[in-house]
Amino acid sequence: MYDVIIIGGGPAGLTAAIYNARARLNVLLLEKTKLGGQIVSTHEIANFPGSIKSTEEETSGPKLIKRMADQAQQFGAEIQLRKEVTDLELDGKVKKVICKDGSMYESYAVICANGAFPREIGCVGERALAGKGVSYCATCDGAFFEDLEVYVIGGGNSAVEEAMFITTFARKVHIIQNLSDLTADAIAVEQAQANDKIDYIFDSVVESIEGDGMVEAMTIRNTKTGELTRFEADEEDGLFGIFVFIGNVPSTKLYEGKIPLNDYGYMITDEAMCTEIEGVFAAGDMRPKVLRQVVTATGDGATAAFSAQKYVERIKREVPTT
Repeated sequence: MYDVIIIGGGPAGLTAAIYNARARLNVLLLEKTKLGGQIVSTHEIANFPGSIKSTEEETSGPKLIKRMADQAQQFGAEIQLRKEVTDLELDGKVKKVICKDGSMYESYAVICANGAFPREIGCVGERALAGKGVSYCATCDGAFFEDLEVYVIGGGNSAVEEAMFITTFARKVHIIQNLSDLTADAIAVEQAQANDKIDYIFDSVVESIEGDGMVEAMTIRNTKTGELTRFEADEEDGLFGIFVFIGNVPSTKLYEGKIPLNDYGYMITDEAMCTEIEGVFAAGDMRPKVLRQVVTATGDGATAAFSAQKYVERIKREVPTT
């Protein structure tokens, strides 16, 4: 029996674990794979307070997550990995969390912090060539394209920042954006425009990706003229890379029919991170919000933890101990 069970080990979930453990609550965090979520694929964290860009102190996603996890455990939080939650019983004062391996845990409060996963282009050939030239993680796969051409799909912060990182390896990086301008922060745009390895293809979307075992060709469509343009790998290269950074999809399938979601699948909460189910809270990228970054995830996690703490304290006064 736990006071709080946190589902998800990204920045939101780990922050909630830190806050609830510091409040001397009995906390369990369950993560189905490894800690960190999307942040572990980020080579540099430059927009989180306190992060420093230098040879000795550069803040990477994995480093930040390790510090968060260590801090949570130092305060007494229990973290279990490879624990995929497959079902929930959320009615009543005591909640039940059931995992794929058959284990079941009980708690007074549940904080949902499952995050989100990269949105696919949805074009012909994408899934068949995923991991074979199509990637959603520059840190994971950027080095495979040493001295090759790379196409980055998207024009927001993630796309522009990861395009900059990929220039460390690639011969040339082409950013394909479906709008007429980049939508990233001004400083990211300025840095990209100062990099002569990067060029831009605006008002365009990917129609299809082709290749025999690896990405060898791609067709894009101009959204204004309808014109189709086909790109083929350089004959000497034989392949090129496609990195997709066009947003995320909330990881909320587990909660369908159990907790209210909006039309886009995001979990609905109030400002205190409370859902419509008493004792159930949500934090991070799975919530509807205007900005999805580490700093907003940690803020959500802290708020959800505080709300859960107050809820648990009240429930414990009402539920007799045995």
